[in-house]
Amino acid sequence: MNKGVWFGFTIMALVVLGTFMLLPSAAQMTSGHLGLLMLSLIVVAIMLGFPTAFTLMGMGMMFAWIAYNYDINKTLDLMVQRTYGVMANDVLISIPLFVFMGYLVERANLIEKLFKSLHLAAARVPGSLAVATIVTCAIFATATGIVGAVVTLMGLLAFPAMLRAGYNTKLAAGAITAGGCLGILIPPSVMLIVYGATAGVSVVQLYAGAFFPGIMLACLYLGYVIVVAKIWPALAPPLPAADRIVPLPAVTKAISADGSGNAVTGLFSALRGQRPGVPLAGAAVNLLVSLLPAIAIALSLLVIWHYTTVPEAVQSTEGLVEMGGASNATDTQKDIGGLQEPPKDAGGLQEPPKDPQEVAADKAAADKAAAEKAATDAAAALKAKPANDAAKAAKDAAATTRLPTPTWLWVTIGVSMFLTFCFYYIFNIVRLEIFKMLLGSFFPLAVLILAVLGTIVFGWATPTEAAAIGSLGGFLLAIAYRFHNKWQSLGAGAANRMSASSASAMRDLGPILKESSFLTAKTSAMVCWLFVGSSIFSAAFALLGGQELIEKWVLSLNMTPIQFMVLSQVIIFLLGWPLEWTEIIVIFMPIFIPLLPHFGIDPLFFGLLVALNLQTAFLSPPVAMAAFYLKGVSPPHVTLNQIFVGMMPFMAIQVVAVILLYMFPAIGLWLPQTLYK
Repeated sequence: MNKGVWFGFTIMALVVLGTFMLLPSAAQMTSGHLGLLMLSLIVVAIMLGFPTAFTLMGMGMMFAWIAYNYDINKTLDLMVQRTYGVMANDVLISIPLFVFMGYLVERANLIEKLFKSLHLAAARVPGSLAVATIVTCAIFATATGIVGAVVTLMGLLAFPAMLRAGYNTKLAAGAITAGGCLGILIPPSVMLIVYGATAGVSVVQLYAGAFFPGIMLACLYLGYVIVVAKIWPALAPPLPAADRIVPLPAVTKAISADGSGNAVTGLFSALRGQRPGVPLAGAAVNLLVSLLPAIAIALSLLVIWHYTTVPEAVQSTEGLVEMGGASNATDTQKDIGGLQEPPKDAGGLQEPPKDPQEVAADKAAADKAAAEKAATDAAAALKAKPANDAAKAAKDAAATTRLPTPTWLWVTIGVSMFLTFCFYYIFNIVRLEIFKMLLGSFFPLAVLILAVLGTIVFGWATPTEAAAIGSLGGFLLAIAYRFHNKWQSLGAGAANRMSASSASAMRDLGPILKESSFLTAKTSAMVCWLFVGSSIFSAAFALLGGQELIEKWVLSLNMTPIQFMVLSQVIIFLLGWPLEWTEIIVIFMPIFIPLLPHFGIDPLFFGLLVALNLQTAFLSPPVAMAAFYLKGVSPPHVTLNQIFVGMMPFMAIQVVAVILLYMFPAIGLWLPQTLYK
């Protein structure tokens, strides 16, 4: 047996021995101790290779039958109720839609162009191929959220390229596996949906909170690769000059033969007719493309200025009456349909009739008082009218006058202008072509990402609705790139074959949709059956009193919130070695979540820490699915041990990221707190 098998058996033996050491004798054993035994047995069963969902379901049914004193009817009722509860969970609808979007984007064949343009753009950065790999993984993870797909594709595309360039095998394997696992954390992550449904936390807020921690982790990966390549260049050699050559089209080549001339000034000269041989239409299009970064920065600053200086809305109090006061309407008009004084009994004692002269005098006095009141009200209205007009004018002026621009915004505008000037100062013809390559590969993905995540984060759509939009966008993206690749393969002079190419592209969509639908159904069924099994398992665990026993034990330790947070994260980190993230979420999160109120911990913040921590489940042996994905597509001379060793530094970086998020909670909580006050 190899070392991985021995390692797995060792962990199983430690779990079994630890459980029996903690359990009391048979005479003192309670049902709560049976729950702990069930928890350890499920870990061992999963490590032995039994299907997780059905193992959870079967063991939950067996122990629920014991908890109900061997009553099979109650046990079956529990199974039906828990299964129906999972079926009625609306949040889970978004899982198959997001997965379907991911598989469609994966088959749109744009990752190769994205990787090529990124490694050309980062050619002067140390470790440029590894940097391009991590950035590509981060972008692709944002569009798909499927770890296996990202690791497999980058293993086929980037791993051979890095090995040919002389990269260290361990560093290359670590960059691919770590970058591919970013899909666990960066939205639209399926894991965040599963955690939200398990813990009862808003998936929208989880997506908003996980955005900056995901960027932070990707930046830490990039910093590590750049530092290693700078200190030990032999581990990540720079790209040779032959691989940095960018072919120039005729329009831009006529402006600068070697591509070193400034793109903006050269295109302006071509528009003024100072560059013969450059068509005006081509120069205008290239100039517009060159100015897109400046236009995007200007529009972004304008939007930020607009929302920063917009005046506060003044709430109108017109027509409101102070509590306890009376309105004019009630003074002048009585509510006919309301409660009225009951009529007097005609048969009882009545007041004697008044003298007609007294009645006339009373009426005259009432008329006089009414006339004096009307005159007083009219005079008061005339006096108050100028004041009301002045107040209305001041209110209108306040509504149109913007707030002063804050200092930080002026600083942001100044820094943005300086960086834009530096960008265009070094923006030559070669960089223009690289930018056009990035625009063609990244822009469609960026539109899809903004359409999905933007509608979720800003509250314009629910995750399910946004996932439906993403699925449609992924389908259209696959069609567009399929047609583009077909037309590009025809070359010049093939206009008469465009119809045949279109028909071929449409025929190719059938297998793409079929395979994507099959993989989506397979993944969604796995997740939903996991939810059913974990729901039955959690119910049996609670019936046995295991949750109550753990709560009493944890509270008896008199831990502070910091100590509990550290203990829980260490346990989750260790669980990531033998188990996958799905099992950790559905089995152990229902144990941790009820303890959070006792320590005053926000479930949203706890979920972000767990999401950042659970990436270890894909990077830690012996389970480490990312390593097996990469091994399946890597050359034969690359061993599994080399991949495991290459992942170790990135596991340490994840621990650093968890510590940073805990020390500075605003990294994850600032965006949801700002958007959802």
